[in-house]
Amino acid sequence: MEAKLSIWSAYYYELSPEEAVEEFIKNGVNCSELSDEHGLELLNRAADVVATGKEFAQFINERNFEISQGHLWLKVKLCSDEDAIDKLCRWIDMYEAIGIKNMVLHCDELSDTGLSKRERADKNIEKFKILAEYIKNKNITVCLENLRPRTPDEKELIDQNADDLLYIIERVGSEKFGICLDTGHLNLTEKNPREFILKAGKKLKALHIADNQGERDEHMMPYTRGTVDFKEVVEALRKVDYHGLFNLEIPGENHIPIKLRNEKIKFIKACYEYLMKL
Repeated sequence: MEAKLSIWSAYYYELSPEEAVEEFIKNGVNCSELSDEHGLELLNRAADVVATGKEFAQFINERNFEISQGHLWLKVKLCSDEDAIDKLCRWIDMYEAIGIKNMVLHCDELSDTGLSKRERADKNIEKFKILAEYIKNKNITVCLENLRPRTPDEKELIDQNADDLLYIIERVGSEKFGICLDTGHLNLTEKNPREFILKAGKKLKALHIADNQGERDEHMMPYTRGTVDFKEVVEALRKVDYHGLFNLEIPGENHIPIKLRNEKIKFIKACYEYLMKL
């Protein structure tokens, strides 16, 4: 297994993407997932998104900083917004120019449509097939993320576990689609990281490492108050020989002064080193 420590860029949400990179480097972190927030900031800089991506790529490459994972548009309504595919293609073009290989994307739950789980999944599959055609010659993977209910009455999700995601990916029929495991989301639904990871296997291309107490999506770093079994997570990642970022997505930790966030990174690095030695 090769899994470099990464923290998603909105850990420093109030900084520009470049400032966030500098802050990570100062604190001994050399990899990051580009957040949706920072992705949108870059996207809005100029009409030529490829030029923007190349300029940002030059900035990070000069500092030997890696951003090989990025979160695509977080609030995209893939099935209900007729312009969603065109908008996503702009994100993808910019991320590709940056050098991002694994791009995380959410399905459209269509939870208020009255459709069955299978019907909602099939509508997403139709859209993903269009996206698959667009990216077929690109050296990237779109990584579908397991989600969790956002409201108590939300319908059965189409992307709650590995079986759900594999159902969608197999029917899209493209090798350009993979899986992103969010450990926090899984802890609120299936609570079985070992099973998820072993089922996902080689399709597992990205991680959102986060903890919670099993009641709400708290996005905490490991080994604080949460109940995710990270030993089980790492052991399963070794079994499937995961190669990607060990990326923490932890907005529950970033609403404190930057100086204190930098102190938390010391603990995050210690947790990572401990887990990698298990």
